Amino acid sequence: MAFVIDASVVLAWLLPDERSEVARNLLLRAVRERPRAPSLLMLEVGNALLQAERRARLRRAVRLELLDALTALPIALEPIAADAMLRADELAARHSLALYDACYLELAIARGYALATFDQALGAAAHKEGILLVDPGRV
Repeated sequence: MAFVIDASVVLAWLLPDERSEVARNLLLRAVRERPRAPSLLMLEVGNALLQAERRARLRRAVRLELLDALTALPIALEPIAADAMLRADELAARHSLALYDACYLELAIARGYALATFDQALGAAAHKEGILLVDPGRV
């Protein structure tokens, strides 16, 4: 089953101090099923890596390696059209989400896909919207 993946999962794949067995299981599934994400994923993850470097969680060389790894991940990026952004804005307001988090939910709703996230607020909003959450234990 196709699914949408958010930045929290991708960062758990990339950041050495956030890796887990659950994240690894999702990565294995992603290799097989190529999840979708709104194109803002690249900017959101890239910015989080930059912030990690600024906070001395990563060295610059490691951050640059992780950026390369990010571009090689098996994720199909989808552009965010104006109408999708407006629907995401409604979701963000309804569920007290950041607009960029709501973009992941909007994509899952629009495509009828499950959502993979480690963000509790986003997961709760997905549940309220009737969107299945990916079971990371199922590889």
